[in-house]
Amino acid sequence: MRILLIGATGQLGTAVHETLTARGHEVITVGRTGGDLRYDIAEPAQVAEMYVQAGAVDAVAGTAGDVPFKSVAEMAPTDYLSAFYGKVLSQIELVRQGVSRIAERGSFTLITGILGGDPIPRSSAAAMANGAVEAFVRAAAIEIAPQRINAVSPSVFTESLPKYGDFFPGIPAVDLAQVTQAYVRSIEGANTGRIFSVV
Repeated sequence: MRILLIGATGQLGTAVHETLTARGHEVITVGRTGGDLRYDIAEPAQVAEMYVQAGAVDAVAGTAGDVPFKSVAEMAPTDYLSAFYGKVLSQIELVRQGVSRIAERGSFTLITGILGGDPIPRSSAAAMANGAVEAFVRAAAIEIAPQRINAVSPSVFTESLPKYGDFFPGIPAVDLAQVTQAYVRSIEGANTGRIFSVV
């Protein structure tokens, strides 16, 4: 398959890239500061240009989304808007603009996360964004068939525990290798409208 991978230079994106390439797929990497194509998917015009430059693809996979972490009392309306644009609308645009550009039976795989259902302090924006993406996936699946759409919802990565472990007390971590297999299942499998929880 020819796969467009968003956020490919990040920790998860790098792991997904390596896994998909090892399975024989052609992966076109996209990032704001690195990759085969350099675009900011939070900008709808850049999403359009990205699809033009990428050409025909069989699947689109997202591995990135920006959200602020602050207490509810510290959050401003612009912070919630930032989370919406950085993780929700950016991924919705991948699908909205992509349905007319990917293969007839192609797929979209979006990223959410454990905080949508199991939040931690200062994560209200992330929880909001994850919940919105998951609701969108379920709704879009009934409209875009035979194209497919799923989301991957991982816990904190084992590889990230030195940096983020203190924020997830008592929450089991998952290896990046486990998360990449959820992407493989979404892209190569037959499911649609699924949230693949990796915990």
